[in-house]
Amino acid sequence: MRFLSAADIDAALDFPALIAALDAAFRGGLQAPTRHHHVVPLQGEPDATHLLMPAWGEGVLGVKIVNVFPGNGARGLSAVQGVYVLQDGRTGQTLAVLDGTRLTLWRTSAASALAASRLARADARRLTLVGAGALAPFLARAHASVRPIREIVVWNHRYAGAQALAARLAQEGFATRAEADLETAVGQADIVSAATLSSAPLIRGAWLKPGQHVDLVGAFNMTMREADDLALQRARVFVDTPDALHEGGDVAQAIRDGALAKSAVVADLAALARGAPGRGSDEEITLFKSVGASIEDLAAASLVWRRAGQAAQS
Repeated sequence: MRFLSAADIDAALDFPALIAALDAAFRGGLQAPTRHHHVVPLQGEPDATHLLMPAWGEGVLGVKIVNVFPGNGARGLSAVQGVYVLQDGRTGQTLAVLDGTRLTLWRTSAASALAASRLARADARRLTLVGAGALAPFLARAHASVRPIREIVVWNHRYAGAQALAARLAQEGFATRAEADLETAVGQADIVSAATLSSAPLIRGAWLKPGQHVDLVGAFNMTMREADDLALQRARVFVDTPDALHEGGDVAQAIRDGALAKSAVVADLAALARGAPGRGSDEEITLFKSVGASIEDLAAASLVWRRAGQAAQS
């Protein structure tokens, strides 16, 4: 059994290969039951969330144990903490334990990019990041791997955080700047990618312009929200899995409250991977909501395992 650290995962993965692995996983071959979702009350800070996410198929099985602690930002820690256990699907033998936090950053951003490859305009070059947490730079790199991103604007509820991320991405070669006004940041974008822990809508439907693609990654429970009802109503809506219809903020909340019909959700990632129509025209607004899928974790962990093994043998 091996332990594969965050550094090992970074060394093994690149976005083109990971996006292709997720695309193949959603086309079939992997199975995943409904994930276990538990609220953990904490005194003096927001409740934590404890998730168990199993999946199996193609000779492997695994489970991610992930915790989301919204108060970790004040501790200088990522809100998402986890571990992934990868096992042999024929014998049950444990093959590796992976840094689940790092794996989540890679696979979540790759899923957003997979959706964008079907939903964002082919000429999308301006990306706005809403939120400057640990996931944000991965989302920038992932979207840039499927669209010709040339400009990145960063908005964060703490402006200093936006400035810090903009400087970091500039060092990677992106033309990046921080923006204090969210409406301005959204209005300038071809792709808006939000990864926050906001409990109230941030992205307003009135701000959206024809041709934009909105990527909603945060709002992982029913007390959180990143976009208002009008944003959903103005867009063609897509989700990562059917769980997004009843779990997580945004789409599930709008359906629950009667602001959005279930039938308004066009397709999920599995359908898109199998050839379902995505963007229909250059003028329409598309919106993708992800809540996370365990087959993404298994596909990513398997790719890391294979590549780490190949590197060890070379």
